[in-house]
Amino acid sequence: MEEKGRKIQQNKIRRRRNELIMKCIIALLLLLIIVLAVVLVREILDSRSNSPRKQVLTDQNSPNSGAGTVSGGEGSSGAEGAEASGTADADSLLSQAGLMAAQYDYDGAISLLKSAPGYDTDTELQNAAAGYEQDKNNCSSYPLDQVTHVFFHTLIRDDSKAFDGDSKEGGYNQVMTTISEFNSMIQQMYDRGYVMVSLHDMCQVNEDGTVSRKEIYLPAGKKPFVLSQDDVSYYHYMDGDGFARKLIVDENGEVKNTYLEDDGTVSVGDYDMVPLIDTFVKEHPDFSYHGHKGILALTGYEGVLGYRTDEVYRTRETGRVTDFQQKFFDEHPDFDWQAEVDAATEVANAMKANGWEFASHTWGHINPLAYGYDATVQDTQRWLNNVAPILGDTDVLIFAFGADIADWQPYTSDNQFFTYLKSQGFNIYCNVDSSQYWVQFGNTFMRQGRRNLDGYRMYYNPDMLSDLFDVSQAWDSNRPTPVPEI
Repeated sequence: MEEKGRKIQQNKIRRRRNELIMKCIIALLLLLIIVLAVVLVREILDSRSNSPRKQVLTDQNSPNSGAGTVSGGEGSSGAEGAEASGTADADSLLSQAGLMAAQYDYDGAISLLKSAPGYDTDTELQNAAAGYEQDKNNCSSYPLDQVTHVFFHTLIRDDSKAFDGDSKEGGYNQVMTTISEFNSMIQQMYDRGYVMVSLHDMCQVNEDGTVSRKEIYLPAGKKPFVLSQDDVSYYHYMDGDGFARKLIVDENGEVKNTYLEDDGTVSVGDYDMVPLIDTFVKEHPDFSYHGHKGILALTGYEGVLGYRTDEVYRTRETGRVTDFQQKFFDEHPDFDWQAEVDAATEVANAMKANGWEFASHTWGHINPLAYGYDATVQDTQRWLNNVAPILGDTDVLIFAFGADIADWQPYTSDNQFFTYLKSQGFNIYCNVDSSQYWVQFGNTFMRQGRRNLDGYRMYYNPDMLSDLFDVSQAWDSNRPTPVPEI
């Protein structure tokens, strides 16, 4: 019995031991499974943490997320960068649209805003567009036959040199304007509601050559006017008389003048109409209709914009070189004609991109009727051959000497001057008329009279300028009197 009991007890102990061993094995297996599971989960998590999306989310939730270099730009997270970019784009559109609306291009401003990808959900863009729509509805069409056109010659920077008593003083006194006078005139005109428009805002040339009226829409109290300037060539005879030397494109891409100082240095600044108007419009964008500026009427016989680009400077043809030109050659033995052409073209392109236009003033500053038909044809071809390649095509002819090719009656096909000039692409013609405004539309042309704002007109007929400005405020006290009569 004892032996049997001992065996039973041993069997129980063996079973308990086996059960314990089995439990340990199971526990070890479970622990191993848990460890493997933990390792696998960590690997998965690590893999996910290195994905682009996880990186963005991590940076977004990090207190120092601004230091991340993830998609969206340096110094911002992807989502924040996208939001900032969207805000910047919206602000940029609002700024651009604001400038367009300030210059009365409401349709352009509205179209720009509606082109924004988020316009349908952006109330700020929608409200701005609605406001411009209301501004547009408050405008009315201005009578085109009441649009005045004023013009200047090259402005005098230093009146002590222009009015120094030499033989040229009288001409300068008659037909030139000083910078101080110009600035006063422009400021007064702005204060009275005048707005610069283009001749091409007034008329449209159709494919068949006919010319039709356009419409200029402005708010109440605003009055359109055309601005032009003649002879912006800085002729040789003007050297040393207080005028700018040329127009250039400066390091900022802006068109400025150069001026030769007394000590021989060359300064750069606003010394004539083009840069002065550019600066004024920057400060007063509502002085410009749709971004348009003035129109320069240029001859060609000594080049354009202060550059000696005419053919005579290339060929130096004997018998055609003037004393002024010969002196220029003597002083510039290394003169490079092509470089002059390239520089003038650069200036012209920069001006056109900034709202300026060009017109023919005839190549040789001629009166067509006085010179005759054949001479006018020859002169026109010289302008088209020598000047148009630099300035670009134009359909505007601003007559020299305030002349014209007919009296006040409309041009007809019987006028051989008109027939020829029309065939050469000229559709708009301007003379000089002292009336407040004179505009004529024909089936195939538009004509407009211009008003000279110079010493002669201010001195003898200040009342004729009273709708534009007060002469007593503009008058330069350094201008000699009496102004010579023409």
